[in-house]
Amino acid sequence: MSEFEGLDLQAVEDQMAADEDGGGCNRVVLGVLDGDTDDDEWVDLIEDGAALVLNVDGDLNELAAGFARPVKEADGELMHFRGFLVVTPPGVSIDTDRL
Repeated sequence: MSEFEGLDLQAVEDQMAADEDGGGCNRVVLGVLDGDTDDDEWVDLIEDGAALVLNVDGDLNELAAGFARPVKEADGELMHFRGFLVVTPPGVSIDTDRL
């Protein structure tokens, strides 16, 4: 089973389409969380309204420690799902009803 099969990309696309008229998530950034990207870059993306889907390559707690708190304090959400860390900006919730 592919790691992407459980990821509901249609829901992400639907949310983006609904938010095009004003505010909300304006893009989804796919990346690798491996310590190579500066924590401030992840925070800046969230502050700009992007949702992140990051493949975790290493210890999640260590790799996300530098940006998880600022995201939570800004009312963003973080969720570890099947080897990925999904991070959403304020106002964009992560729906886990289908899990």
